[in-house]
Formats: sequence, structure tokens, C-alpha cells
Amino acid sequence: MNFLAPQLLLGLLLIPAAIGAYAWTQRRRSRYAVRFTNLELLANLAPRRPGWRRHLPPLFYLAAIGGLVFALARPTMVVQVPREDATVILGVDVSGSMTAVDVSPTRLAAAKSAANAFLDQLPSGVRVGLVAFSSQPRTLVEPTADRQTVRTAIDGLAAKGGTAMGDALMAMLDVAENVQKADGSGSTPGAAATPDPGATTSPAPSAAATPAPSAGTQTDAPLVAGILLSDGANSTGSTEPLTAAERAATLGVPIYTIALGTPDGRIQVPDDQGRIVTVDVPPDRETLAKIAELTSGTAFDAPTAADLQAVYDHLQSRIGYVPETQEVTSALAAAALVCVVAGAGLASLWFGRLP
Repeated sequence: MNFLAPQLLLGLLLIPAAIGAYAWTQRRRSRYAVRFTNLELLANLAPRRPGWRRHLPPLFYLAAIGGLVFALARPTMVVQVPREDATVILGVDVSGSMTAVDVSPTRLAAAKSAANAFLDQLPSGVRVGLVAFSSQPRTLVEPTADRQTVRTAIDGLAAKGGTAMGDALMAMLDVAENVQKADGSGSTPGAAATPDPGATTSPAPSAAATPAPSAGTQTDAPLVAGILLSDGANSTGSTEPLTAAERAATLGVPIYTIALGTPDGRIQVPDDQGRIVTVDVPPDRETLAKIAELTSGTAFDAPTAADLQAVYDHLQSRIGYVPETQEVTSALAAAALVCVVAGAGLASLWFGRLP
């Protein structure tokens, strides 16, 4: 917390002065009672003493003084405010390996559930597009603020085929470039990224080191970001994933990657002779982490459905909101008023007077 008028914080010296005055008054009242009051008569007239309760109203008044002094000093805080100029392009792997059950109930079912929850948490003004990919990418939904359209497309995803990760990234970037042209934002490498400490890939959300806008300002260009969820290595397609990542870096589109699944993931598929065989389908964490690094994005691991939900929770706050410095004078003034009312109410309720 910072203050626009820090010199007014000297008013906090009123608090110890008020405490001293209150303590002196209490001692004086006690001496007066002992010196001039018939103690036996006093015990009969007031058998129940207020005890600690008599100190609560003054404490509320002291808190009110502190709140008002802080309010006069015009405090400011960095708060997260919803973005209305952002576009998020979801790239969801729907290859056959998404039927693996190492993520309960299946990788694809967990991805659908988490993506829908992600949509619910995003600010209403954020546009969302959807690209599904297996052996080839398909742009199912162009960026839109209509959540139901995206949700319907997500619910209709089915797993089949290989993994054309590079082609999927290119399809996502085609959408991103169209958005940039429509918004007139052009190419602004790194402008959309926000900082997060700890540039490592782990089961918990962890961010790559990226440049950030200063507090209190939003980036000049609207944010266009991609979220690429994949559970396997690139196995088909005409574009290598890292080649597509270089294009994303040129466009200034950060790609947040999610490696879904565990190294022990397996599926059963028919071989060339029609026999059912078991195939290992571990996620390609190394490639996904490299994509995030090249594009100033973030790489995440999601070995469980809970981890995947945590990743999306983190991403919605990072993509859908932007830090902004705001003055919180009114909030502190309101808190001080509440303290005054509480102190007066307790004094009236317990003692029948306003101290």
C-alpha cells in the first residue's frame, strides 16, 4: 500500500494520545469510586460489573480514528480489474490418446470440464475462440463473447487420430492475427505477458519470466493469448511446433501450454492386423515448455483433473484481469464509519448511553 499524502499519517499520533487519556480517565474514575462511594451499597446496586465490555466501544472509536487518518493520507493499492479487450484462443488436443484414463475419468472429459469452468470464470467481455486438433486442426469457434457457443463446441469434442500440434498452433495464430488486424493492434512481441515468479514447469501453476506492464497501466494493444492443451508429442502435420512458436513470438502472442496426463498414461488401439495393443501416451512436456518459453508464455503440468482445474483458475486471473493502481480512500473511510457505528451501538446496548 502506498499513500498520496503520507505526511498526514502523522495524525496516527492521536491514537497513543487517546489511549493515554483513556487510561488516565479510568484510573481517575477508580480512585473516585474508592474514595467517595459506599462499597457495600455499590455492590448491592450494581452486582454485575461491565468488566472487559466497557473497553470495546473505545476500541472501536480508536479504530475509527486510525481508519480516518489512513483515508486522509489517500492510500492506493494494486488491484486486479477485469479486462474487456482480451481474446483467448483455446487449442484443445482431441487425438486418440485423450481417451487415456490416467486423468479421471478420462483426459478428454477432464479437459472439457476444466475448460467449461474456465469459461465461467472469465470476465464477460473477454472473447474466446476454440481450435480442436488431432491429425489436423479445426477452428470450431471464432473469438466471441458468447460463452454458450464455445461451451457447446467444447461439449461436442471427441477423441480420434494423431497429434498435429504444430499445425494446431498455426491455426490458432491465424485466428490471433485476424484479431490483431481487426483491433489494429499489430505486432507487439511480449506486450501481453504478465509476470509470475518461478519459471519452472511443475504440477502447480508456475510462470516463465516475462516482461510486464507497470502497475496502474494496461498494455497499449489488446491482449491476444493462446492456451494450448496437449497430452502427447507432435506426430503428424506439416509444421513443427517450435516453428509455429517462433511465429507466435513474432506476432506477440503468448502461448500458455498445459501438458495433460502422466508418463504412465496408456491407451488400447488396434494394430495393422486388427489386434488390440497397449500404447504408452506420455505428454511431451519438453516441447510444450519450449513453446511457452519462446512465446513469453507459461508452461504447466496437469497430471490430475484437480491440477488441470488449478491451472485454469490461475490462467483466468492472469489473462482475464490486469493489475491497476486504485485509490482506496473511500473503503477506509467506510470502515471507519462502521467502527463508529459499532462502538456507539455497543455502548448504547450495554450501558444505555453513548460514551
